[in-house]
Amino acid sequence: MSQFDVFRNPDSGSQTRIPFVVVLQSDLLEAVDNHVVAPLCAKHDKLTVPVLRLNPCIMIDGEEYLVRVQDLATVPRRMLRDKVANLSAQREEILAALDFLFTGF
Repeated sequence: MSQFDVFRNPDSGSQTRIPFVVVLQSDLLEAVDNHVVAPLCAKHDKLTVPVLRLNPCIMIDGEEYLVRVQDLATVPRRMLRDKVANLSAQREEILAALDFLFTGF
């Protein structure tokens, strides 16, 4: 599992609204049981209001999703099974969103 890998949401109760999660923690922490993830919500979701710089827009299979860094969570590594993409190409945008979340810049 690598940083910025995208997995199908393992929580059946929230899969409709949050179909995917993206791993945010460093590859150096692979041995840690829980992985820090951010949910991906459909850009057109009426309950998701994007905040400039905080919610990068990404594409998966031709659909636009927002990375909701303000909704970070941890998920046991063993539950992240169905990898669908990797967002390394959007690394700078995602890290900028995390910086904005924690430092305001």
